[in-house]
Amino acid sequence: MHVVLKPYLLWQRWPNEQMKVVNLKQAILQAWKERWSDHQWAINIKKNFPKGQTWDYLNFAEALMEQAMIGPSPNPLILSYLRYAISSQMVSYSSVLTAISKFDGFSRELCVMSLLEIMDMFCHRLNCHGKAEDCIGLCRALLGVLVWLLQGCAFYCEKLRELGPSPSIEAALKACQERLHHLMSSTKIRALVHIARLEDQGSWGNAEQAVLKVSDGLVNVPNQTLRAKLEESLSLVKSIPLMLSVQSDPPVRASFPSVHAFIMLEGTMNLTGEIQPMVEQLMMIKRMQRIPAPLFILEIWKACFTGLIESPEGTEELKWTAFTFLKIPQVLLRLKKYPQSDKGQDFVEDVNAAFQFLLKLTPLLDKADQRCNCDCLSMLLQECNKLGLLSDPNTENLTSKRTEDREFSPRLKTAENANIQPNPGLILRAEPTVTNILKTVDADHSKSPEGLLGVLGHMLSGKSLDLLLAAAAATGKLKSFDVPFLAKSASVRALLFDISFLMLCHVVQTYGSEVILSDPSPSGETPFFETWLQTCMPEEGKTLNPDHPCFRPEPGKVESLVTLLNNSSEMKLVQVKWHEICLSTPAAILEVLNAWENGVLSVEAVQKITDNIKGKVCSMAICAVAWLVAHVRMLGRDEREKPQTMIRQLVTPNFAENTLQFYNERVIIMSSIMEHMCADVFQQTGAVLRAPVEGQEPIPYRNLLPAKEPIHKALSKQFQVVLRKGWVDSRALHLFESLLNMGGVFWFTNNLIKELLKETRQEWATRVVELLYSIFCLDTHQITLTLLGTILPNLLTDSAHWHSLSDPPGKALAKLSVWCALSSFSSHHKGPLSARQRKRQREDIEDYNSLFPLDDTQPSKLMRLLSSNEDEPAALSSPGDRSMSSSLSASQLHTVNMRDPLNRVLANLFLLVSSILGSKMAGPHTQFVQSFLEECVDCLEQGSRGSILQFMPFTMVSELVKLPALAKPRIILAITDLTLPLGRRVAAKAISAL
Repeated sequence: MHVVLKPYLLWQRWPNEQMKVVNLKQAILQAWKERWSDHQWAINIKKNFPKGQTWDYLNFAEALMEQAMIGPSPNPLILSYLRYAISSQMVSYSSVLTAISKFDGFSRELCVMSLLEIMDMFCHRLNCHGKAEDCIGLCRALLGVLVWLLQGCAFYCEKLRELGPSPSIEAALKACQERLHHLMSSTKIRALVHIARLEDQGSWGNAEQAVLKVSDGLVNVPNQTLRAKLEESLSLVKSIPLMLSVQSDPPVRASFPSVHAFIMLEGTMNLTGEIQPMVEQLMMIKRMQRIPAPLFILEIWKACFTGLIESPEGTEELKWTAFTFLKIPQVLLRLKKYPQSDKGQDFVEDVNAAFQFLLKLTPLLDKADQRCNCDCLSMLLQECNKLGLLSDPNTENLTSKRTEDREFSPRLKTAENANIQPNPGLILRAEPTVTNILKTVDADHSKSPEGLLGVLGHMLSGKSLDLLLAAAAATGKLKSFDVPFLAKSASVRALLFDISFLMLCHVVQTYGSEVILSDPSPSGETPFFETWLQTCMPEEGKTLNPDHPCFRPEPGKVESLVTLLNNSSEMKLVQVKWHEICLSTPAAILEVLNAWENGVLSVEAVQKITDNIKGKVCSMAICAVAWLVAHVRMLGRDEREKPQTMIRQLVTPNFAENTLQFYNERVIIMSSIMEHMCADVFQQTGAVLRAPVEGQEPIPYRNLLPAKEPIHKALSKQFQVVLRKGWVDSRALHLFESLLNMGGVFWFTNNLIKELLKETRQEWATRVVELLYSIFCLDTHQITLTLLGTILPNLLTDSAHWHSLSDPPGKALAKLSVWCALSSFSSHHKGPLSARQRKRQREDIEDYNSLFPLDDTQPSKLMRLLSSNEDEPAALSSPGDRSMSSSLSASQLHTVNMRDPLNRVLANLFLLVSSILGSKMAGPHTQFVQSFLEECVDCLEQGSRGSILQFMPFTMVSELVKLPALAKPRIILAITDLTLPLGRRVAAKAISAL
């Protein structure tokens, strides 16, 4: 007999939800009383059910479950209604899971078993294709049921403790454990719980508490197999917060050209650079390339020893020695404090392992020992031991092994070098000396400058100056080393002024002007030497104006100086203001030169004047040559003879019987400074400053470009040499820097990318990426802007270029682009540019504001390039718009500064990537986009969370999951910003649909 439920019981406009639920319960009870089959029940209930909705809003699943679980055992008929509702999708999976998680009668084992069986109906195919809110609901429900299962396990473990072994309780525990394991074995479900954990920290706290209770209760489980399975399930739960930090296996190889080349670059060009940016960059390379710590440290040492062996004699060799023995141990000390991603390995053990590997490279160590005339490795081990980077037993063990190896090495000591003191020892002794000198210099010497003069004078002898400067540079003391001299220039005696001036010129030529230039003082006064340096001193790549006002002081002072130079056979070291004399010298030289060219002065008279200039105060001669170099640059070849003759006269040392204090030492430094100043201007016409010394490069790394060869050929040729060799040496780095300065950032980057795209062999393409990445460190930021803002968009938007993006070069370019983007983004937002980067002349490589206008409602030039469909401007929606259809990105919700060129370039690159994914045209360019995003995720795994992917539009996620390689839960978690509610909704929607 059919009894039709009256419609008013279910569907009337009740004043509130509570009434609906009450009537729903009444309807369920009526159906049960009349013993309807599940089929009858469904037909009758659906007659009164509005189409197109689920019954979730009435808490239908919960109402059925409450009624089914009233007694000590479940009501089979009402449970059959629930099963039917699940099968016919009248209720959502999340509402059923939420209802289950509210049941707390674990003592009623039969009820618990029924609920677990209901879960079995759908837990193997959990998905949700509804709105983002529904997907977040599923995440929360899964977290809820996870807590419930853990609480069940904890309850039964406790019961086993109270009652002892019990087959029924053990069966219930086993049933809970099996469902827990089944759920947690699915990466997809763990990913959804991960999202819920971020949505609801409170519930996750409950899960952690339950995990602790189960862990404590494991001792009460007599069944060893069950206990082991429980432990396995718990470890899966504990792994949820760490889903994104799981590391893939590192590549199997022994050499890492990027680390090698980066160390070569720092040792050759950036000895004075701050340690922290270098540490950050090294860690970035280690993460991106997944280099195991011992091999990473080994590569650093290999590069140091190579640099030592290859460095030209003199200053460069001392710089490399200071870099290796003073700076790198400090870098390792910072790396030791850096949060390590390598689990289970102590950093000190990593350093020990690296040295064990290094010991096997006997030819490299022998060559370094021969070059430095000492046991380099043992000295290095002692330094590392002092800093706590090596334990005493390890230090002794490694030292004794090296001593044994040296017994069998070719004889390193020869008769001629037996008396030469090794540079490493000298550098290590120079480091504390620098501190003492700084104390002396800082003292007040205005009353008796003799003490200071003695200290500074002795620094000039032999290679003392270069030794001390190298030690100061490597330990970050060079800036404070120089500042005290600047203040004393005006009033201190001539000799003190002269020595200070020479030292500062030498520092600028050895380490770059940026180590001298101080921040503007509050008074607005710039020290004399800094003014002279910026306006008057010739440097590589710097053009001076010989008619600049700085070369034109008061006429009266110039006249008296010319008279003094012309008449006096000996300049008096009177108490004059020497900085004024220096500023008047160029104008005086111009007078002399004009007089000589007009026949008023003879060659002999000019020689007498130049001898007088360099006779006592060398700084005058330097100021004279500085102006002559600027003047000669402006002259034609035929007009250069007389000024070049004057330069030669001034450069030639005057070693007559001279009684002046420290004169010979000063003249040697003076000549070296002048030689550096004149190198470029003499090379222009092939003239020679002085006869070359056989077998000695006059100025290391200068004039490396081959004469009469187009620079694009020089670039290609040098890159091929580096590629065949497998690593970049100091000479190549200097040549690349010259080419970068000469050709400009776009030309340099574009031509090297062409070299990469030519490479069709997988292994070689990978090698090119590593080498180019390290070469690009010459100016990471500007090169990255060019690569991501101009070169990549050109390749991706022009179908004529797509063929060049096929693999392997396409995949290699994607890898290189991500590495550059991550490095630049990370360093750019962590602090100011390094001194070396500031030194390079900024060139306006592209007007980024016109390429990517700030008014985001206007389609930018890039977006017009992308789309032939002009009536669809790719406008970024406002941060207030939470609709899923917008191209909103996490960076907009985080209010990232979009006036920053790098941020604009990244945002527009991701818009371009998004438009390629959404287009109907597939090809190598879509493969490139896939490789680009895979590399982003790969690098993110290693711990550099949330950087460049925040510029990705959220709408892109739904396009990405259409690519099989990217349709994985962990990838979706990695590419969405889970710190944002919108990011979590996007991720939940994408993962639920997998």
